[in-house]
Amino acid sequence: MKNRRHDIDALRAIAFLLLILYHLAMFYVADWGWHIKSSHIAEWLQWPMLFVNRWRMDLIFLISGIAAAFLIKPDQIWAFVRSRTWRLMLPLLFGIAVIVPIQPYAQGVSNGLVAPGFLNFLADYYSGKTWPKDAFDGWQYGFTWNHLWYLAYLWIYTLALALLAKPLASSFGKKLTALLTGLRGPALLILPALPLIFYTLMLQERFPDTGDFIHDWYRNALYFTVFLYGYLIARDEGFWSEAVRLRRISLTVALLIFVPYVSMAMLLPDEIPDWLENLIWCLRNFYIWTMLLAILGWAHALLNRPFRWLPWANESVYPWYVLHQSLIVGLGFWLSRYKFGPVLEPALLLLGTIAGCWLISEVVKKIPFLRPFFGIKKYPGTKLHANRSSALNPDFQSNTSSYS
Repeated sequence: MKNRRHDIDALRAIAFLLLILYHLAMFYVADWGWHIKSSHIAEWLQWPMLFVNRWRMDLIFLISGIAAAFLIKPDQIWAFVRSRTWRLMLPLLFGIAVIVPIQPYAQGVSNGLVAPGFLNFLADYYSGKTWPKDAFDGWQYGFTWNHLWYLAYLWIYTLALALLAKPLASSFGKKLTALLTGLRGPALLILPALPLIFYTLMLQERFPDTGDFIHDWYRNALYFTVFLYGYLIARDEGFWSEAVRLRRISLTVALLIFVPYVSMAMLLPDEIPDWLENLIWCLRNFYIWTMLLAILGWAHALLNRPFRWLPWANESVYPWYVLHQSLIVGLGFWLSRYKFGPVLEPALLLLGTIAGCWLISEVVKKIPFLRPFFGIKKYPGTKLHANRSSALNPDFQSNTSSYS
């Protein structure tokens, strides 16, 4: 398929691989709260983690918006909603019930608020037991979706996009779209960051991260905006040409912004004047957007080719995403009982996570009944309809599976 956007396929796989490595590092980074922590924590990890943290989820939602643009058709909105609901909600519900529970168990036992014994914990977990305060993330609801929150948020953003698809396809909607896709030079480096800055200044303190969607209005505003950006830029050749042309400039600007941003964020005391805090937030959002623009430009320049590993990666990325954090938390909880040391322990955790994701996903691929529960098409090998040969895969979709 010569017109296929291989760069987006590759970028999606790389973004989720980065997410897995990021969550593994969360087990070790000092002063950053997580479900469980190793005894071998390291302060130096905060610097590379900050470099990635500020744009990692924005990139994933941006890619999801791009993928949606190649799937949705204004005259087939219901088919799009039905397909996305099946592909997102089934793995979410299955993951909450089957994959995630090891995480609240490990966290609760580590906190001393849940009694050891996984089977007994599951019996209480499924029966809707009232848990002690702060036993695990989501204790007040009786269950948690932990890392699978992305699927729930993406599903709701998809529903909102379905409502906007026809208005955006109108002549007026195309004029609005051109306000973004028609930006060139410095305007493209600056203007798309302004809404992100506005959300941060107006919403961040009022709506801190909750992970429950309903009260998460700052993150919703931020992530839905970049999701919508992805949808609007997906098919615009002018935008992609400009992103490629600016890729060196945008990367340089992002790095130049990151240095003062991270220096102030890490070195200044907690109590600083409001104007200085607002300056740091502005720098952060300019860093996010210029880095996203640089990533898109470099990916389009370097990754838009049919790498041999792409078909496997596209089919594997969804089950790896569903599995990875439970494997990290479960293995980390088990490994922490032993004195493997600060080098061997993370090496074993990395190898165990990769081996677990690979083994389970390869087994799942071979069982048609299980494939939909991990976001994979039930029947691999279905040929693409000829008139869809230039379309992108949907989120996590396989090169060999149908778009329908």
